[in-house]
Amino acid sequence: MKLIGFILFIGLILLYFLAAAFKLDMLTLEMLSHIGIRFLIGFMILGIGVLYEHVIRFKSSVLIILALVLGDDIFDYYRNVNSFTPEVILLGIYMLLWGALTGYVTVRQIRKP
Repeated sequence: MKLIGFILFIGLILLYFLAAAFKLDMLTLEMLSHIGIRFLIGFMILGIGVLYEHVIRFKSSVLIILALVLGDDIFDYYRNVNSFTPEVILLGIYMLLWGALTGYVTVRQIRKP
């Protein structure tokens, strides 16, 4: 469990530096929902479904992730929130990868004999 805490701690530090470099306000409801959704998608689909369990093929997971992220962006467009900038896209990719790493290590630590 120390490894999971370490990954989360390092990920939060990197998230802070990314937000500072891109000059993003992370404490708004829109940004919190974006990073939360992308982290959970990475955690569940990539980390657990693809990397650990091998239940979903990588090609299928990419299509599922694109559909979910596109749905989130369409919902933001409907609400007149402009979140389709390169900075937010790079932050979303980081959140997906961080969620995938956290999900994989979490399941591996839980199921370790």
